Formats: sequence, C-alpha cells, structure tokens
Amino acid sequence: MSTSSTVEAARPQPLSLSALVAALSVRDLTDPAQGPHALQLLVSAASSAVSAWAGATALVYRSRPIVTTEDNYDRLGYEPDAVSRDARYTHYVSDTTMLRSHTSAGVPPALRALVSRSPASVGEVLLVLPGICHRRDSIDRLHTGTPHQLDLWLLRHRGRRLDHDDLHGLVTTVVSAVLPGSHWRWTATSHPYTVGGREVEAIHAGRPVEIAECGLVAPAVLTAGGLDPSAWSGLALGMGLDRALMLRSGIPDIRLLRSADPRVASQLLDLTPYRPVSDLPPARRDISVAVPAGSDAEVLGDRVRSALGADADLVEEVAVMSTTPYASLPAAARERLGIRPGQDNVLLRLVLRPVDRTLTGDEANVLRDRVYAAVHAGR
Repeated sequence: MSTSSTVEAARPQPLSLSALVAALSVRDLTDPAQGPHALQLLVSAASSAVSAWAGATALVYRSRPIVTTEDNYDRLGYEPDAVSRDARYTHYVSDTTMLRSHTSAGVPPALRALVSRSPASVGEVLLVLPGICHRRDSIDRLHTGTPHQLDLWLLRHRGRRLDHDDLHGLVTTVVSAVLPGSHWRWTATSHPYTVGGREVEAIHAGRPVEIAECGLVAPAVLTAGGLDPSAWSGLALGMGLDRALMLRSGIPDIRLLRSADPRVASQLLDLTPYRPVSDLPPARRDISVAVPAGSDAEVLGDRVRSALGADADLVEEVAVMSTTPYASLPAAARERLGIRPGQDNVLLRLVLRPVDRTLTGDEANVLRDRVYAAVHAGR
C-alpha cells in the first residue's frame, strides 16, 4: 500500500556487495526448486481454487529478486515521493534496480508478456506470482525482513467487466482455500495500483488479522503494461503467505518457518497443526541508545538484522519502549549518552530466545553489546 509524503524520498543508497550476496542467498520457501515447504501448498491451494472458480487459465510467473524500480514502483502507480521508496525502507541495488519489496513487482513484466499473446486465445487469465520479498522491518514474532507473498491477478479480455461483486467472490475463494472455515471481513483502503481497494482481515481467536489487500486493477497499470483498459478489466489480490501459514497451522513464531531443527522442519512439509517442540525461557536486555531522530522499529530492526547476520534468528523481538528527543533530556543525560542535536534517546528491549535452545547469560550479553554497537549513533 502506498503512503505519500511531501518530503522527497531519500536518494537510493545501494547495498554493499556482501549484503546483496547475503540477501540473494536466503532460500525462497515458495520455490519447489529450492526444496519442499508448506508455503508451496498454500500457493497451490489458492491458485487452483481461484482458477477453478473463475474458469481462468493460470500462468505462474517467478520474477528474479532484483527488479527495476520502474516495475516495483512507477508502473504500479506509486508517486515519486511515496515514503515506501525511501532508502530507509527499500533495499536499492543501484539507482535503477532494487530487491523487490513485493511480488507485485512481477506484474508489469507479466502484463507485457500478455501483449505478445493473441487476445482471442487469452480469454480469462490468472496471473500467479509467489516469491520472497525484501523489506526493512521490525523484529517480533510476526515480522521478518524476508516475507513471502502471493499476488493473484485475474484479468478478463472483453466481455462483462470484472467488478466488486467479483472481487468479493475472489476473496471468498482465496480465504476458503487457504484458511478453511475462517470468517473474514474487509475495509476500504487505497493502493496505487487498484481502484476501490480493500484490506482483508481474517477473524482468528476472536481478533482480526490482516492477511491480504485487493481491489480492481487500476486502468493506468494496465496501460503501463501495454494493455488497453477499454478492452481489459481485472482484479488484484496480494497476500502474506507467512502469516497465512502461521494462522493455518498454529505456528507461534515466524522464525520457525525457516528452522533447521528436524523436529520443526519435519512439520513444515504439510498443513497439519503445529506441535510445539519446546517452550524455552527468554533472556531480556534493555539498552539505551542515541539514534537519528525519527528512527522507527522498522529501521532499527533492519539495522539489528544486518549487524547480527545469521545470529539475528536468536532475537525474538526488538521493541521500542520509549523515545525521548535530545531537547527533552537533562544535560547530564546528554553527556552520559553522548547524544547529539538531531538525535533521539531510544530505550530498546531485546527479547532473546532461540527456537531450539536456551541462551547462557554470557551469550545474551554478547548479543546485547553487538546490538548496542550497531544502533548507537552517539559519541
């Protein structure tokens, strides 16, 4: 979903070579070529159900993780000053390329591919785009910097134009396939690539959980893909696969989806309910740091991931407990922190808990010190 700002987005700062190699080395759990995983069963269930419901031909597209900024943003209708373009939230590879932040980045190339097909042979088409994405995000049990998504775009050439009644049917079909028996609701929202956008929430344990966003495909997106919007209409739906699997199987922590522990990994080959392996006690450490003003949980979480590398999986959560601007601090506190004008004092709480063992006190303290060194920007 796009958010605009009157402040010009920060100039792209390309990833370092080591950071790029590390990002490209992360396994895409939706790709059968990289080994079986339950996420692939959700992709298959959703795409098969929608294809049967709509009577559409399913075309699966797997774009590479590195995409052009034009496909990721411009051709999907994102404004030049959209906050999501800011280097704080986007992993740029160069001035014109980036690690895709959503699987929707594969839609413009998929639309261009349709142009080469004979319209008469196209009829109704379902574009299926699963894959891993790369974002700067907070660290907790529900968020990761490498989420998996699934885009389902239903396109119709000529005939009756697809409308919001069709959109309701699409959502009903997807939720029934992915989360059988679940109730859901939607609320109006806006996306740059849709008209009449909706946010979809599943009702889980009596509480709403966002699982998808959808809407009618915006005419400008069809035009950017080389399709005539007077002849084509479409529905767009994008969903987070990690959270859907967690709801489906009762998995409590997103890190478990990548666990190498055989007791966990063996359970991630089907969609049966998850059986807890252990309930290990966490180690908590609070640190007080000086950071650039405006640093949020997403920015700080990404900095922690980058600093810890593979050890980031030992961190269950990085929570911002309080934020105090430089001007609100007593002189003694400023001196002690080494904080500068234009910075905030942030109290971070680290919750350290591997999924397969208990950390020692010394190990927890080493991780605390590494996090402090990574995020503290004071003197």
